[in-house]
Amino acid sequence: MDLTHPSAENVEHMISAIKDKLRMVNVDAMKSEHFNTSDYEDLRDIYDMVMKRSNFSPSEMQAIAAELGSLRK
Repeated sequence: MDLTHPSAENVEHMISAIKDKLRMVNVDAMKSEHFNTSDYEDLRDIYDMVMKRSNFSPSEMQAIAAELGSLRK
């Protein structure tokens, strides 16, 4: 998948991958339609960071969730 171009499909892919990787419990709070492509670069940065790591501390997961929350519409 080419994530270099902002699109709703790419946002959906990144949000889904982040939810899966972090095993987020409240997945309904993180729907791809809650994110704008105008914040695509910030979302992509979070996605890249999450995909590079194999595990996260609870405080890191909380910080990631808070950052994603700040990007929501």
